[in-house]
Amino acid sequence: MNSADRTGTIDRIYRIIHEGAPRHVIERNGTWRILEGDLFGRFEPGVEVSSTGLTLLSPVEPSKIIAVGLNYRDHAAEQHKQLPAEPMIFFKPPTAVIGPNQPITIPPDVGRVDHEAEVAVIIGRRAHRVTSARAHEYILGTTCINDVTARDLQNREIQFTRCKGFDTFGPLGPCIAVGLDNNAIDVEAWVNGECRQSSNTRELIFDIPYLVEFISAVMTLLPGDVISTGTPAGVAPIKDTDCVTIKVEGVGELTNPVAKA
Repeated sequence: MNSADRTGTIDRIYRIIHEGAPRHVIERNGTWRILEGDLFGRFEPGVEVSSTGLTLLSPVEPSKIIAVGLNYRDHAAEQHKQLPAEPMIFFKPPTAVIGPNQPITIPPDVGRVDHEAEVAVIIGRRAHRVTSARAHEYILGTTCINDVTARDLQNREIQFTRCKGFDTFGPLGPCIAVGLDNNAIDVEAWVNGECRQSSNTRELIFDIPYLVEFISAVMTLLPGDVISTGTPAGVAPIKDTDCVTIKVEGVGELTNPVAKA
């Protein structure tokens, strides 16, 4: 299937509950159709469905999320850290993933918890030792992710597994934008209607093609895996009753309420 026509139309792939089961749907120009075929192979739009009253799920269920730390210059500055010489990668477990409108739950006794707005890319093909020049062949599309972080834990531990890995600390969605140019897209975080983070992927220290090359030289990436590309300056605490929205240009908005566990 051709994901972007000659006028630059972007396909957006959502995952919904349809007739009691998860299904992917393709949205183009406001029309939603059931995806027929293999999301990670050949597919085409099928029957039309109504876009009203849908329950949105996370667009994929990844085997792993590989996140990149300190990949915006301004965020490194606000964390009082030097710019990394190479990408700093860490895992978020698949059990951290939630979809749109599902609550981020704050565990007891973890202290400060922050939002981190990020652009994420979804891997579409098995990728091992992929070059930057060919990275686009292995990326299915782009989505929003909130790399929720227990900041007090992060500041007192060397590893990021615990502070980043709690259940619900990986909101993902609302869709996969297929055919989007990731080189210069805006990314923002809004909390209760207030803009907290605002930047553009032009400001990445390590661009997305290089991240695919670097990470796939370490581990094999599987279809549906997520690379979370880093967060810009402006990370700030969230608390019970807040509402957090991550916006990525060309993708849309990922909104999640915040609640106590």
